[in-house]
Amino acid sequence: MFGTIFDIKRFAVHDGPGIRTTVFMKGCPLRCSWCHNPESIEKSPSSVSKILKLNGRSFTKEETIGYEISTGDLYAELEKERTFMDESGGGVTFSGGEPMMQHDFLMEMLKICKKNGIHTTVDTSLYASWEKIEAVSMFTDLFLVDLKIMDSKLHRKYTGVDNVLILENIRKLSVGNASIIIRIPLIPKVSATVDNIGQTISFLQTLNGITNVDLLPFHNRANEKYKRMGKENQFGHMEPLLDETIKNIENQFIKAGFKTKRE
Repeated sequence: MFGTIFDIKRFAVHDGPGIRTTVFMKGCPLRCSWCHNPESIEKSPSSVSKILKLNGRSFTKEETIGYEISTGDLYAELEKERTFMDESGGGVTFSGGEPMMQHDFLMEMLKICKKNGIHTTVDTSLYASWEKIEAVSMFTDLFLVDLKIMDSKLHRKYTGVDNVLILENIRKLSVGNASIIIRIPLIPKVSATVDNIGQTISFLQTLNGITNVDLLPFHNRANEKYKRMGKENQFGHMEPLLDETIKNIENQFIKAGFKTKRE
């Protein structure tokens, strides 16, 4: 079986416990206005123009983002880092894009990893059918779930889809006692607001067994990617949040009983 990925990040330490290998899969059903991986959105490999400079002259080179890989070849790449995974209590994280968009390929890789004793993590928005998520959960040790905006209309405005399915899937996954870490992108004037943080905390307090929240402060380091791809970065000129603001948000979650980690 073949899938399409665009990167393999080795020695990752922010995508789950221990030292991990993160596989970035192509394709995403969301269109987040602040997306830091615009190259991940299209499911198929895509070409972009890369400008190179040498001795004061500029050259344009076409670069293909994404490539097909078989489950066997991908597992062989993962095995290269097995020693680091085992010694650190790490494993493999499937990210994107949205890995659920390549459900069959994801399922096959999860089964292979579990068969060989590798800890598995899936980084997902949960914007997929419950049937697919339930099947994936049988072979997933940890879910990193992106919870972006609580208000459904605002969610649609900034991501292209509403959040009804996402919230319902989070509820169902928590009822099944899945291991879940909620990840919240702190986007100025969008998700890092008094209303959204309050609604997010209230929602999480209704769920079963969710105690860990990762806070992902906004940055605009993706500007160069957008330029290379000839796309507009809608949040390219947005200033990052002040550290004081992030600290205040973090304290709200801590006071509500959650363990937080800032990335």
